[in-house]
Amino acid sequence: MFYIADLHIHSHYSRATSKDLNLETLYQWARVKGIHVVGTGDFTHPQWFKELQEKLEPDGNGLFRLKNPPATPALPGMKVQDIDVRFCLTSEISSIYKYGYKVRKNHNLVYAPDFETVARINAKLSTIGNLASDGRPILGLPSRDLLEIVLAASDQAYLVPAHVWTPWFSTLGSRGGYDSIDECFRDLSGHIFAIETGLSSDPAMNWQWSALDRFTLISNSDAHSPQKLGREANLFNTERSYEGLFNAYSR
Repeated sequence: MFYIADLHIHSHYSRATSKDLNLETLYQWARVKGIHVVGTGDFTHPQWFKELQEKLEPDGNGLFRLKNPPATPALPGMKVQDIDVRFCLTSEISSIYKYGYKVRKNHNLVYAPDFETVARINAKLSTIGNLASDGRPILGLPSRDLLEIVLAASDQAYLVPAHVWTPWFSTLGSRGGYDSIDECFRDLSGHIFAIETGLSSDPAMNWQWSALDRFTLISNSDAHSPQKLGREANLFNTERSYEGLFNAYSR
């Protein structure tokens, strides 16, 4: 089946984001924009994770439904699509650390299939930094070591480098990144199967670099307000499930 997924967003617990970034409003705007699967964002934040557990229920396919979805549209009179919106457990983590005599600043997206996996990831990360300080926590943790933690939490937990061309705060950025995915993730680079190119990235330019041929290139909205949901997203033709999403990404 064809469906649209936006798997990089934030909650109202992230800095410089809208106070309206909650599950109910995301559900409403997903129905306006025609988006079938929405990332939760920020599952590392203790209060947001608690809210996710209270308001979401598993759909049996690794995704989640809102237990009590709002019956009204986001704005009075706004036309909505008849979409049964699903949520995918996602978070973005900012790693700032020194490697090879250079300060690195990388953002990475982390995906989990269930609350138990999120709890394991959060328990480990909470020993490294303060997860309550920001919905997108800043940790002195190399990207390679973050990937190791994600892989240890579940064989269905995944990491995707975020907006890789952003000069600051990305894996391949000119100011805080590396010259290749392999240089960043080293012995674990084989577990990186997709990269997020980012809002300002030109797909035609990405296709010119053969070093990216082994990765699936994706893009998401990185929404800091619900209205920005779906400004970039991914079109799938597969089963609408957590496994279906990542089987498509890893091909």
